Amino acid sequence: MLIDKDLLKKYNVPTPRYTSYPPANFFTGKFQYFEAVKSIDDSNNQQPENISFYLHIPFCSQLCSYCGCNTHITHDKNLIQNYVDDLKQEILLYKNHLSPNRKISQIHWGGGTPDYLSIGQIKNLMQLFFDNFEFIDNPEIAMECHPAHLTYEYMDELAGMKFNRISLGVQDFEVKVLNAVHRALPNIEINEIVKYLQSKSIPVNLDFVYGLPLQTVESFSKTIDKAIAISPDRIALFSYAHVPWVKPHQKILEKYALPEAGLKTEIFEMAFSKFTDNKYVSIGLDHFAKPNDELAIALKEKNLSRNFQGYCTRQTTGQVYALGVSGISQMNSAFLQNTKDLKTYSRKISEGIFPFEKVYFLNENEKIISHIITEIMTNRYVSSRQIQSLFNVSFYEIVAITRLDFSKLQEFKDEGLIEFSNFGITVTHKGMFFLRNIAAVFDPLMQQSGKKFSKAL
Repeated sequence: MLIDKDLLKKYNVPTPRYTSYPPANFFTGKFQYFEAVKSIDDSNNQQPENISFYLHIPFCSQLCSYCGCNTHITHDKNLIQNYVDDLKQEILLYKNHLSPNRKISQIHWGGGTPDYLSIGQIKNLMQLFFDNFEFIDNPEIAMECHPAHLTYEYMDELAGMKFNRISLGVQDFEVKVLNAVHRALPNIEINEIVKYLQSKSIPVNLDFVYGLPLQTVESFSKTIDKAIAISPDRIALFSYAHVPWVKPHQKILEKYALPEAGLKTEIFEMAFSKFTDNKYVSIGLDHFAKPNDELAIALKEKNLSRNFQGYCTRQTTGQVYALGVSGISQMNSAFLQNTKDLKTYSRKISEGIFPFEKVYFLNENEKIISHIITEIMTNRYVSSRQIQSLFNVSFYEIVAITRLDFSKLQEFKDEGLIEFSNFGITVTHKGMFFLRNIAAVFDPLMQQSGKKFSKAL
């Protein structure tokens, strides 16, 4: 048993995922447009210096029942082309506000289903980046792909456009599970897709979801064995977040017996053990990478970072500028979330204005809290001396800013979840399964929030 049952019962409570701080449900629609635009201008003089672009492609051919993303089900090619045209204008809007001295270190295509777009549409958008921005050496250009839409010709074209990481949303190899969640099946076997991409020197991530209907320890064990045999460069193992109050379509899954916390934990433990026994390095809470992968190396050197797109190295870390509906720009001092409505998005772009719907401007204290939480969630270590040096604050100011309860830290230590060393806190192997709970102790918003979150495990 990897995870203590008593601790599981104690800590499997609603907790933020901390892909950002503050979490997105703290963003507000009450803001002045000029302040939002000024935050983009100000970001040119803030760190990190690099630029990371995120493109949200919301379109899908069908709705997967477990989906928690912002999606739009359509077969209307004109609608999709109009959206691509709007993305082009949004790219140029950002060009007008970002310093030409800054370089792109990362472009990430997410969705929805990015590979639902035609190759021609992807080429046009990528060319706009190449024509209007400078790039660092070896930037990460990545796309989340639905295997059902991939062909060999499509993969050839992606390689020609300098894509150098592909994430395949496999979710499960069991056909009955995929049918239950309304997930389209691939036309090319996953192992053939991975082999073909790797032959073109494109690293591949395989993404899986546990906690779906009809999954058992035995069935998911076969999926994990198959994944290991395929030998992807990275693996993501996401816990299904059942949030029907946010995504009403998820209620349809309640006709099945969704795996409860105990079974989900057994499934996770089995998968975790199999991956690590086969020399994959555990990254953060739910990712795994081969030992020679840059993420594994960055973790070893305590040089790992994270943004809305996932884990990354300091080299590819950039302030994130998000394009498309629902995209969230993640800068040093502000979060800017685009409208989720396609018509509103298109109208604002046509008017030559950014389509912001919600924002959050971070004060200096929140930047410190964000740094602490990010370090815990990525490097599993936080140094008070490093924070004091980076932010020019005293230890006592850090305690006051985070409203830190030392008795809670002692409780974590007594439970074997953390260790104290060198004016810092290190998360133990046992504690890595409770990263979100540990991070939450440094979050004063959790002490007063009535916000809803998915459970920690």
